[in-house]
Amino acid sequence: MRIANLSGRLVLVVDGLAVDVETASGGRFAADPQAVYERWEEFRGWAAEARLPEGTAFDAALLGAPAPAPRQVVAAGLNYRDHAAESGFALPENMPPVFTKFPTSVTGPVTEVTLPRGGHTDWEIELVAVIGVRAHRVAADAAWGHVAGLTVGQDISERVTQLDGPSPQFSLGKSFPGFAPIGPHVVTPDEFDDPDDLGLRCTVNGEEVQKSRTDDLIFSVPELIARLSSVIPLLPGDVVFTGTPGGVGLGRDPQRWLAPGDELVSTIEGIGELRQRFVAES
Repeated sequence: MRIANLSGRLVLVVDGLAVDVETASGGRFAADPQAVYERWEEFRGWAAEARLPEGTAFDAALLGAPAPAPRQVVAAGLNYRDHAAESGFALPENMPPVFTKFPTSVTGPVTEVTLPRGGHTDWEIELVAVIGVRAHRVAADAAWGHVAGLTVGQDISERVTQLDGPSPQFSLGKSFPGFAPIGPHVVTPDEFDDPDDLGLRCTVNGEEVQKSRTDDLIFSVPELIARLSSVIPLLPGDVVFTGTPGGVGLGRDPQRWLAPGDELVSTIEGIGELRQRFVAES
């Protein structure tokens, strides 16, 4: 099953066409895309049995974030070996570094992003898990049962702010407006042959800058959920960024930053793509 946020309304995406959920369910489920996660199990049961009307074609530019108002946006750092190496850090042993991206940074899959003046803005493609069932002290072997689905994310990062001392400001540097695009759909785990092994690819102006697979994660999605939920409850509709592979601008020699006019395209196998264009601050 694929769900999306089309012009602020929850839709099922069936064979590339959009089916409005509020209309198809006779009002049983609201149009609000965020509200569905509070009733995720009920919604999944309905969607599996419903006789859906024919869908309609839509413009991807009208898609919003499929989880537009999460209460928590949790992000893992250094969760790929090559990214830890390029960042100059030892591999995490028990838990990856964890930070938040503030929810006001969340946007949809096709956006224009303003570059902060005087900054060094970087790219980080990530697999993102959206929580469907409250997870607290969940074992890894049960964790997939708490995931509504997977989507594509970009942990866009402004490195000057992020690394400003005397201690780093990870959350602020990663939370400028538009710095957490997600989408285009949330895809349920059963749609994949193996949800733990998906290809990721990121390009800047058509040049490939990141390419990896999620089976290279140090802490897989289930392991990450288990470790996070041992400390904090993960709530329905929460968004979990799982980490980025190597190839970010910070780790290059010379370092490379996004510039006005650049187009960033982020793709994950079986889910779809994000497309961000960057503009200068006026």
